[in-house]
Amino acid sequence: MVAAAFIGPGTVTVCTLAGVSYGYQLLWAMTLSIVATIVLQEMAARIGIITQQGLATLIKDTLPNPALKKGALFLILSAIVLGNAAYEAGNITGASLGLTGLFGGGGDRYYPLLIGLIAFGLLYIGNYRILERCLIGLVLLMSVSFLLTAMLTKPDVWALLKGMFVPVVPSDSLLTIIALIGTTVVPYNLFLHAALVKEKWQGVDQLPLARKDTVISIVLGGLVSMGIMVAASAIETDQVKGIADLAKGLQPLYGRFAGIFLGIGLFAAGITSTVTAPLAAAYVASNCFGWKIDLKGGRFRASWMLILLTGIATASLEISPIELIRFAQVANGLLLPVIVLFLWWIVNRSELLGDFKNTRWQNILTAMIVLGCFVLGIKSIAKVLALL
Repeated sequence: MVAAAFIGPGTVTVCTLAGVSYGYQLLWAMTLSIVATIVLQEMAARIGIITQQGLATLIKDTLPNPALKKGALFLILSAIVLGNAAYEAGNITGASLGLTGLFGGGGDRYYPLLIGLIAFGLLYIGNYRILERCLIGLVLLMSVSFLLTAMLTKPDVWALLKGMFVPVVPSDSLLTIIALIGTTVVPYNLFLHAALVKEKWQGVDQLPLARKDTVISIVLGGLVSMGIMVAASAIETDQVKGIADLAKGLQPLYGRFAGIFLGIGLFAAGITSTVTAPLAAAYVASNCFGWKIDLKGGRFRASWMLILLTGIATASLEISPIELIRFAQVANGLLLPVIVLFLWWIVNRSELLGDFKNTRWQNILTAMIVLGCFVLGIKSIAKVLALL
């Protein structure tokens, strides 16, 4: 679930942009993002398994001061709603790019509405799991293709390792770094993971299995992201403007059929994410307000409808699809510190997790992640303000 969330249209777009513009130089940002995702998602899974409750519910029930509780819930809702609305616009735009690759740009103004209607139908009926499995299969096929393509480019192994472990910040790369973090460490996944993990693992004795599952999934997803960056570094262009430029990363493997194949993959990735992002927001809203989790309930449906409609409206604007998807990942990266602070606070509560609260080393790693996110966020905001 976690890996599928960040192997979407945003991943393909942002990693392609990073590879085209900076080659292997920003691979270190993906390495750090993988480590951060493992640390944070493990904490979310541990909270869900030990307490058998959602993260938002725990925050609401644990804070003693009513004013502090309302303020915390407001911040959580704001972060999730704003982040998912931006993310949803990127998802719909990514799926629309896929349709453009398959059918051309003649109906591109109607593609966001079509994608939105498909997602609306699946969410409203509530029986979308079979279709989602099929679409995830297509996304995984696209992911394997990028890994194979990366191998076909015969990368310089030493340069590859240097890019993965030696941090370098090229000129004008800050927003791209934030976007790479935002496409890997997805804030709403922390809430979704904590809320749903108890459906698979009900006991403390299964915590090692949950950790193993989390690590394997995230590492595989991260390797796919790196594969996209490596494949894109071999593209002979200095900018990416549309589906044709994105497809160049797969040409060594699929030749003239690369555009069609990438179109199918982007459409599948976009639809799956277009369904899951509003669903995650509805779960968080229900936990914050104490609503009963009912997929067909009026308030639950109203929550995901708000995110979906906002995404459709934003994706329908005359904004460059590539820039819109990139903005969605930057927005996620900026909202991440707010979510992580709440997660960190809960996972250190002895009355909730007992002997399973964070160890000293886990807290040190988390502190480094939070500090890094805050520094990058402040620098990113300063850069954006300087451009105004």
